[in-house]
Amino acid sequence: MGLLTFSINVTLDGCVDHQEGIADDETHAFFTRLMDEAGAMLWGRVTYEMMESYWPAVARGDEEAPPAMREWAIKLEAKPKYVVSSTRKDFPWTNSHHIAGNLRAGVQKLKDATPAGVLLGSGKLATELDRLELIDEYKFLVHPRIAGHGPTLYQSGLPGTRRLELVSAKPLRGGAVAMHYRRAR
Repeated sequence: MGLLTFSINVTLDGCVDHQEGIADDETHAFFTRLMDEAGAMLWGRVTYEMMESYWPAVARGDEEAPPAMREWAIKLEAKPKYVVSSTRKDFPWTNSHHIAGNLRAGVQKLKDATPAGVLLGSGKLATELDRLELIDEYKFLVHPRIAGHGPTLYQSGLPGTRRLELVSAKPLRGGAVAMHYRRAR
């Protein structure tokens, strides 16, 4: 069984708005490495639609992008992408699959079938999966910014505090810190 790893950009005040992070070669390399190591991506519908609106065009060469971003887009195109949605059923982007029905059963089945692990990149979905105790690891890229607005991490709350064990913390040149935690068992 593979691990489910939640990874996201987050500011010091908990904002997970994708426009608030530092977008440089080093932060891009961080997420590229995570994607390369994972066997599949897992998103909620909103994140999927945001990604679908831009990255396939970059992979095709229809959007201007630096070489590192184009390489990432091509890798993302090939990576299996799983989407949890109760409102949308059709996911035409290459290698996209719908997880419908019972959330716990669907995600557990995905974890069981993906020995290299699953990389989760949606904040709202992470809250639901954390409530179900399905997340094994957290790899946050903490940016040296205070956004002063939302959306924020775990905005709708959890039933209790999650104890985590620090695996590593690596400062990046731009001031962000790559934080790796594992659920305390």
